[in-house]
Amino acid sequence: MKIIEYGKANEEVLLLLHGGGLSAWNYRDAANQLKENYHVIMPQLAGHADSDCPFTSIENQAKEIIDYIDKNFKGTILAIGGLSLGGQVLIEMLAQRSDICKFAFIESALILPMKLTAALIAPVLGMSYGLIKQKWFAKLQFKSLKIQAKLFEDYYRDTCKIQKQDMIRFLKANASYRMKPSLSETTANVTIFVGSKERGNMRRSAELLHALIPNSKYQILNGYSHGELSLNHPNEYVELLINALSTGDEG
Repeated sequence: MKIIEYGKANEEVLLLLHGGGLSAWNYRDAANQLKENYHVIMPQLAGHADSDCPFTSIENQAKEIIDYIDKNFKGTILAIGGLSLGGQVLIEMLAQRSDICKFAFIESALILPMKLTAALIAPVLGMSYGLIKQKWFAKLQFKSLKIQAKLFEDYYRDTCKIQKQDMIRFLKANASYRMKPSLSETTANVTIFVGSKERGNMRRSAELLHALIPNSKYQILNGYSHGELSLNHPNEYVELLINALSTGDEG
């Protein structure tokens, strides 16, 4: 598993899991701020650009990162954040290991399976995959994601590196994921973020997560679309994380 690290000299570990189709640059600006006080670790999710292994499942990806934490940090770290697919991996990690972290930040994570969407991913991508390397098409896709313009070259470079079967697998996994009942046993202090402009099933997913996870916090981000918090507003993201980390023990 490829790992990008900032602030390695710091003791407290904060791990960030990027969104599907993205890469560590998802959190680059935030990491540059957090590295002053935290050891920031950003794994490259399987099947993504420059990853050293294909994507198989959200469950397997969660286990691999848990194994990495076991090997390098004695089984638990301070905090984990995750966006979209990365948020689903984080949810699965909390379900597999109740005490994997003290704080968790789940952003825009879907837990309501979309059967029709999942069924259409392979045939649609089969027809359109060849367009991904066309810059005009990539710009249209990028614009629809509402990601800040300065990240386009990162997005285009890394999207072109994703193999078709990996893209099909992680997109289907993203559309099909269900949270596990054991998630309710997590001891982490969990904060759930969702944008007010996100699809209804995404907002409903956040509500269900909040209902299942004891003492979790749920924040609707006014005027934000999918993933805008960490991708487009890293200063705000860092402020929210640091505030939670500094006040979480006080409830």
